[in-house]
Amino acid sequence: MKLGVHPVAGHIGAEITGVDLAHDLGEDAVVAEIRAAVQRWKVVFFRDQRLDHAAHVACARRFGTPVTLGSRGSASPGDHPEVETTADRLELGGRYGMEHAEWLERRRHSLLRGWHCDHGARIDPPAATILRAEAVPEYGGDTTWSNLAAAYAGLSAPVRAFVDGLRAEHRLGVGYQPRVGEDAYVRHLLEHQTASVHPLVRVHPETGERLLSVNGYYIERITELSRTESAPVLQMLLEQATRPEYTVRFRWEPGSVAFWDNRATIHLAPGDTAHLRQPRIMHRVMLAGEVPVGVDGRPSEPVTGPAPGHW
Repeated sequence: MKLGVHPVAGHIGAEITGVDLAHDLGEDAVVAEIRAAVQRWKVVFFRDQRLDHAAHVACARRFGTPVTLGSRGSASPGDHPEVETTADRLELGGRYGMEHAEWLERRRHSLLRGWHCDHGARIDPPAATILRAEAVPEYGGDTTWSNLAAAYAGLSAPVRAFVDGLRAEHRLGVGYQPRVGEDAYVRHLLEHQTASVHPLVRVHPETGERLLSVNGYYIERITELSRTESAPVLQMLLEQATRPEYTVRFRWEPGSVAFWDNRATIHLAPGDTAHLRQPRIMHRVMLAGEVPVGVDGRPSEPVTGPAPGHW
């Protein structure tokens, strides 16, 4: 069967058919077609894939270098350190003295704060993520992505000129709403800080596109502006980045795989399934990225946290 690329929304997202990710990636031409589709559509989807952990990692290696995570929860496979199982997060609330639902609500206390790219506070956020579904609820649990290149292009020319030269501090845990009084998770965040100053408009290293790099969960403030000035500008830019016309929403099934450019998108994880008590088991592999570079050619600057390439 010939590989097919089928767009599913106007600015972002395509479903790819005619490829078995476990067996067909030995052909360089197939890899090149998928890579081109990711660059064009920012996130691509595959259905009915039969990947185990080893095949998932092997698939990822055809597109880059999988990140090896130093710390994961008990649900992640011990023999494949590149694979992170999202069910690990069910442990996190209890680890810090609260129910999972409360921990989740405090991390997503506003809609825009939920939007993020993976590990956006690092000096070198992942270039891409490949996420596969093992088990999903009968309904709900969709993920939504937004195209940051389209969001930038949709700004008026004066606003584009304004944001081109700005930079923003991205810090782990900015989007978390603390408990009153003692909060063990806040203490953990303070003891394990990761922060970087990234260009507000990033130049994509492969396509040359300008990307509106706003990141609701991690972004603290625009460094050239006062906090009073920064807050409404960030609110406006986050609203621009998440306008419905720049987004795509994906309904997961067992065996579904999503492959997205983590530099050119932000995404919103589902918040509608915690009360359903139905399993949602997802596995992700992230590909190593590079230090972002702005329109002016200046790279991001580290504030605190791991050096590039160190996880």
